[in-house]
Amino acid sequence: MGTGDNSTAVLLSAGLDSAVLAAVEAQRRRVHPIYVSTGLAWENGELAALDRLLAVPPFAGRVESLARLSFTVEDLYPETHWARRGEAPAFDTPDEDVYLAGRNIILLSKASIYCAGHKIERIALGPLSGNPFPDATPRFFSTMGTALSLGLAYPLRIDAPFSTMQKSEVILLGLELGVPLELTLSCMNPQGVLHCGQCSKCRERRDAFLEARVEDPTEYAAPPAR
Repeated sequence: MGTGDNSTAVLLSAGLDSAVLAAVEAQRRRVHPIYVSTGLAWENGELAALDRLLAVPPFAGRVESLARLSFTVEDLYPETHWARRGEAPAFDTPDEDVYLAGRNIILLSKASIYCAGHKIERIALGPLSGNPFPDATPRFFSTMGTALSLGLAYPLRIDAPFSTMQKSEVILLGLELGVPLELTLSCMNPQGVLHCGQCSKCRERRDAFLEARVEDPTEYAAPPAR
C-alpha cells in the first residue's frame, strides 16, 4: 500500500523517458509502476522490455511489482488505425501526426482509480518539453488531477517532472543514475524487444543520443536512416 507523500505511482511504458523518471522517483519515494494495456500493437514488446528492466538495478528491490491494468481502445480506434495494425508512421513523421486521441485521459483515469484504492496520492508521468499534444499540458494535468480527486473523493496530484527537459537531457540523467538505457524500448513497431529502427520514435531516440553526444546502446532491427 502507498503512504501518501512517501509513495508515488509512475506510468511506466519501458520507454526511455518513463524509465529514467521511475529511477528519479525511486531515490526519494516508494515507486508503484503502472502499465495500462489498451490494445495497441507495441504492447507485447513493451511488457517484455519491462520484465527485463525491472529485474535489474536501479529498479530491482527499489520499486513495487508492476501493476498491469487494461482499458481497451478497440472500440475507439478502428482496426485500420496504424497503432492497432502495427504499421508505424514513417521515420520522418512529425509528432503531430502520431497523436493518439485521449491517450493520457485513458491512462490517468485507470491509474487514478488504482491509486485511490491503494492509498497513493501522486501519479507521475514523463512528457517532455515541446510535447504538442493537448493532454500533456500543465493546465490539463492540474485540471485532470482536480477532477479525478473530486470524482474519487480522494486527493490526487498529477506531476510531469520532465516537462521542461529535452530527451537528450533525460539520457544524461539516466546515465548518471545508472539506468540501463539499452533495455528501454521507445518504438512503435518493436521486433520482440528490438527497436525497428524505421519509425519516428526510433528517429527521436537516435537523434537524442546524438544530441547528448553519447554512444547509442540501442539494438535496432534495421539501422535508422541517416
